[in-house]
Amino acid sequence: MKRFLTVTDIGDLKKALAEATEVKKNPYAWDQLGKNKTIILIFFNSSLRTRLSTQKAAMNLGMNVIVLDVNKDGWKLETEFGVVMDGDKPEHLREAVPVIGRYCDIIAVRSFASFEDKKADYEEQILNQFIEFAGVPVISMESATRHPLQAFADLFTIEEYKKTDKPKVVLTWAPHPRALPQAVPNSFVEWMKEGDVEFVVTHPKGYELAPEFMEGVSVEYDQKKAFEGADFIYAKNWASFTDYGKILSQDKSWTVDEEKMAVTNQAKFMHCLPVRRNMIVTDGVIDSPDSIVIDEAANREVSAQVVIKRMLESLK
Repeated sequence: MKRFLTVTDIGDLKKALAEATEVKKNPYAWDQLGKNKTIILIFFNSSLRTRLSTQKAAMNLGMNVIVLDVNKDGWKLETEFGVVMDGDKPEHLREAVPVIGRYCDIIAVRSFASFEDKKADYEEQILNQFIEFAGVPVISMESATRHPLQAFADLFTIEEYKKTDKPKVVLTWAPHPRALPQAVPNSFVEWMKEGDVEFVVTHPKGYELAPEFMEGVSVEYDQKKAFEGADFIYAKNWASFTDYGKILSQDKSWTVDEEKMAVTNQAKFMHCLPVRRNMIVTDGVIDSPDSIVIDEAANREVSAQVVIKRMLESLK
């Protein structure tokens, strides 16, 4: 595996999920695989679960780990081509990335959508410069359009908790005070389409995700109707794709509450975290026995370890 950006990069999904089960059972079984190998985790944005889980996963495999917070630990980096660099950014990604690639065996990078230019965001200009110039395998720890490590962990968590062969999974928009990227919902849709689930997306009109992700996906604009008979409820806010980066609604009737969960098939509640309590979900739902957000977050270590393990195996 030379890169990990989308569900297609993982290959056979059933094999990947089976491998995740083995990794979770015995995370240190491959602790010699990464001996004398180095991974650099590069963050253009804040992180808690992604940083800790990816770092822990690499350490489980015996790797050296370097963490670089671009906003605190190095020069400000220019990402655009053709600009006169007479501002506050003294170094360009075109030089920084290949230099970083000389210091490590794998690069993992996290860079959110800017919401300034939809075309630039959806072309993944920052991530693709790493892929083009690094000279080593690249893992997306969340980009402008996708968060594959999260979605892999989400699907693995559903596999662990499902009670039927083909559970009903609902992705629901929920209100938030800030404009959030579409990366998590985009990846969740992408992975659910490949998983063995009945999948429904529900959101207010105006919050349709990019067509490239939504082809063949059922959309229900009535949230309560979408919840009926669901086995898993995955709540997430995202800003408008059509009116790019805008907040079109903060309608708290879309908050996931006990009344809505009551029409499900005693569904498990999921969220990628961090979560705004009593905006995205009520205290009663997220603190209930059917909330699996902590186990879901714990599985981030598992998904990261499977990906890093496969990359190390490909370096042999």
